[in-house]
Amino acid sequence: MVKIISFHPQQQGLHNITAEINRVVIASGLSSGICHLMIRHTSASLTISENADPTARADLERFLARLVPENDPLYRHTLEGSDDMPAHIKSVLTATTLAIPVLNGTLALGTWQGIYLWEHRHHPSTREVVIHLGE
Repeated sequence: MVKIISFHPQQQGLHNITAEINRVVIASGLSSGICHLMIRHTSASLTISENADPTARADLERFLARLVPENDPLYRHTLEGSDDMPAHIKSVLTATTLAIPVLNGTLALGTWQGIYLWEHRHHPSTREVVIHLGE
């Protein structure tokens, strides 16, 4: 089964999409298998991270911003704004795909794990995530 879900992040940063992905898994009726996710963009990414303490997400966001600063004179790809090339670099450094086991009809995430869409642009647009479920 393949499904595409659209997300509309309002700002740059980590956005928890675990519930939306898990709803698709549950609705599919798949009891065990694999859930592959792919984001169809080059300036956003996917990650699995801590979902309990929001300071963990804030620290990740600040660290990546420090690692890949905006307005670096090294960048030549600047037509779409000062956040565009850094967004592409952040996407390459993180992940555009994830594979998560499905056990007993639900995502086999750990207690403190969540799936996040990581928006790297300041003025995001609609983001699509392809979900492929299989045995």
